[in-house]
Amino acid sequence: MKVLISGICGFVGSTLARTFAHEFPGHQLLGFDNFIRPGSEINRAELKKLGVKVLHCDLRSQSDMDTLPACDWLIDAAANPSVLAGVDGQTSSRQLVEHNLFGTVNLLEYCKRHRAGFILLSTSRVYSVDALAALPVVVEDRAFKPRLTGGTEAKGVGEHGVTEAFSTQAPISLYGATKLASEALALEYGQTFEMPVWINRCGVLAGAGQFGRPDQGIFSYWINSWLHRRPLKYIGFDGTGHQVRDCLHPRDLVPLLEKQFAAPKHPVEDRVVNLSGGTESATSLRQLSDWCKARFAFHSVTSDPAPRAFDIPWLVLDSAKATRLWNWRPRTPVPAILDEIATHAREHPDWLELSAG
Repeated sequence: MKVLISGICGFVGSTLARTFAHEFPGHQLLGFDNFIRPGSEINRAELKKLGVKVLHCDLRSQSDMDTLPACDWLIDAAANPSVLAGVDGQTSSRQLVEHNLFGTVNLLEYCKRHRAGFILLSTSRVYSVDALAALPVVVEDRAFKPRLTGGTEAKGVGEHGVTEAFSTQAPISLYGATKLASEALALEYGQTFEMPVWINRCGVLAGAGQFGRPDQGIFSYWINSWLHRRPLKYIGFDGTGHQVRDCLHPRDLVPLLEKQFAAPKHPVEDRVVNLSGGTESATSLRQLSDWCKARFAFHSVTSDPAPRAFDIPWLVLDSAKATRLWNWRPRTPVPAILDEIATHAREHPDWLELSAG
């Protein structure tokens, strides 16, 4: 089987390629990247050593896409993944839409042309910011936790997190909107042109080699900054650091992707699943600081209680649907992910400078 990965030299794309190469060596792996992200060149040489063919291509360019060879499956791991993209002054809103949405159209047209299956790596950020912010929370063990009431489960929130039934009503950020629109387009292309399509809504992906910034790759950014004594700040929510996200290593996606390659056609409602480390992986910034303090040494973290656009106090995905449909569960516990990031941070003291762009 020939598998094509977009954004193959990014953290997620390169991790998937390496995992496929080691665990499923029968596949012919190739991918493309536009190499605009600082640090992406690092992964190119390693992938080539594994026999992965890496091409230069910008998914926003139809002429670039026309040069790509045919494949059986395309995994879309290319995106501007920042919830602040298009509003932070670093990228324009049009650039965000061109990359995350118009690029999806080009990928889907490629799949239609070559009769290839399409897997979109989507995001937990398709869920409504206002609905998430409205959830009542309490502080337990230095972390926010939702205070569940009788009506919350009907709205898509339970003791194991947010389900696929939760509201996707705007606002969800420009980033979230491009991914939600991409989901809808992918499903429509799949139905209209009889292409196999899967939508995997991922929680926070983390691991060694992730390009860390305050608005993305938060686990990598926090650990690297703590180790190398760089300024850190709790932003919003009274500046306490109690806000919580889940954590998943992208290599844990590969067993599911392998099953999706071989699966017969499913109903549309079964084509969208949450993938997350779940409540067992849920970690607040304050708890992450405690881990860093125990691992390295004390480091001062300042506080800025002013709210930041699209921030939410708590978001943990419930992956029960993926477990029911695919018998999928995450394999890598959070302590192992944090250890992996910390080891990489010690070995690459200039990592934040490399990946800061």
